[in-house]
Amino acid sequence: MTSCKLSERRCQPCEGGVAPLDAATSARLLADLPGWTKEGEQIARTFVFADHYEAMAFVNAVAWISHRENHHPDLAVGYKDVRIAYWTHAICGLSENDFICAAKVEKLLAF
Repeated sequence: MTSCKLSERRCQPCEGGVAPLDAATSARLLADLPGWTKEGEQIARTFVFADHYEAMAFVNAVAWISHRENHHPDLAVGYKDVRIAYWTHAICGLSENDFICAAKVEKLLAF
């Protein structure tokens, strides 16, 4: 599955009761997301912008994705950098939802 196809998918509700993705599946999905890394039980990436205004516009766009998908990242916002980390709290690990949202974030910057 490529990140393009991931970005076209929708997150599925996850209330727990399912296992996190295994390491091989996570690695395969992560390979389609350049710049993203696996950090423990999360996938994360830091984005750097020209100024604070661009960073905040990006944060607002990520918030829109989060709202639409009902899947929310941890965000750390600096003056012109934004760190995004995804993991599925309900299963204490990675789900396909994390990779779907990361792919949608990547699509924001493809224009």
